[in-house]
Amino acid sequence: MQKNSKFLSAAKTLKLILGTSLVLSSIHLNAQTTTSHSPYSQFGMGQMREDLLPQTRSMGGISAGVRYQSGLPILNIANPASYSAFTRTILEAGLYANMTQLQKGNTTAKTGDFAFSHFEIGIPLAKAGGMAFGLLPYSDIGYNDTRNVLNGTLQSIETLSGEGGTNKAFVGYGVTPVKGLSIGANIGFIFGELKDITAISFPTDISMLNSRYQETRLIRGATVDYGIQYSKSLAKNKMNLTIGYSGSLNNTVNSTTTELITRTQPSFDPDMQGVALDTVRFNQRVSKKINLPLKHNVGFTLSKGYNWMVGADFKYTDWSNFQTREGEPRLGKNYGFAVGGQLKPDPTSVNYWNIVDYRLGFRYNKTHLKYNNENINDMAITAGLGFPLPESNFGRTFSRINISAEFGQQGTLKSNLIRERYININLGFTINDSWFLRRPID
Repeated sequence: MQKNSKFLSAAKTLKLILGTSLVLSSIHLNAQTTTSHSPYSQFGMGQMREDLLPQTRSMGGISAGVRYQSGLPILNIANPASYSAFTRTILEAGLYANMTQLQKGNTTAKTGDFAFSHFEIGIPLAKAGGMAFGLLPYSDIGYNDTRNVLNGTLQSIETLSGEGGTNKAFVGYGVTPVKGLSIGANIGFIFGELKDITAISFPTDISMLNSRYQETRLIRGATVDYGIQYSKSLAKNKMNLTIGYSGSLNNTVNSTTTELITRTQPSFDPDMQGVALDTVRFNQRVSKKINLPLKHNVGFTLSKGYNWMVGADFKYTDWSNFQTREGEPRLGKNYGFAVGGQLKPDPTSVNYWNIVDYRLGFRYNKTHLKYNNENINDMAITAGLGFPLPESNFGRTFSRINISAEFGQQGTLKSNLIRERYININLGFTINDSWFLRRPID
């Protein structure tokens, strides 16, 4: 009875966690909040969120050759060819938190935020392969720059800021046409709003009206990405090698820009600040299509059952055809690599800490941004843990809590630029369950 009680407690806990994630997902979609506090998010589509789960982020972000993890198939959105390995229904949900220190010269500032990170379901289709669908963030912006302007004796404060984000809903399918070779594709729908705001206020003259200019980009459109994996057993079936590739088509989405200029009455009451008195101008521009970056990712993993796995990825993303806004620096090409792996000390041990997955990795990206003749590069050391929960449903349900941390740096202090040092925390919950089973008749 005590053992069953533990299983029931774990199941109830997971249901509560997944319910909370769904509520946060709804809040995220309605509020269009941002989890970025990077000044570099003002360029392009903002801070890009990769299609990675905590269990792959913690290994440097390797994904192209990831098909199994801890002996079980993984819902690897970054390479849909992995869907054909599903043997159980997989449910994934998670949360994201960020802490960032910004430094420019001798001035520093600290920020932080948290939000919903993903909700996904993978379903096995037996010999027909597997399918997956879900929702996750695609990009967001979140910058703020304030400067004092003196025009004669008139002092004003000019604030440039950005907020908002885009999300991606997707459905994908993967199949194994011949032994060892798998192919797959995702169809996604990108939607959301990105807002750039310029506000001018006059702190020394209460009689002056403040002004606010807001440019909103409404993003809508479909995308297609694809992948391929080849797996082969080595050392008399004791080890497995998987080589993978994933990429995207020349995807385009619609961008509709609106301009809104308002005037506001100054107020010492914080609740009354920013309340619009009138609209000076509202204009909706003609919608245009923008090219999303062309992506290529190739990599491999080498694993030994439940015991260990190592791998590496090499990534290339071309932003050169992305239509930047007027006055923005032209975007370039992103080159990067990631290495990582995981270790389970003893899968057969009765000591809990011996069956925990320990993960470590490193990634480096020469990003598509160049400002003041300086490349804006990004690098991070990653680490994580995978905590197994007790099996239930007569051994048909395997659950796990995954935690990942990225300790990284983006940008530089050279040429009067801003350096970011950040910690990204991802918390994910995984259920592998045998749904859709035909029950025997008593």
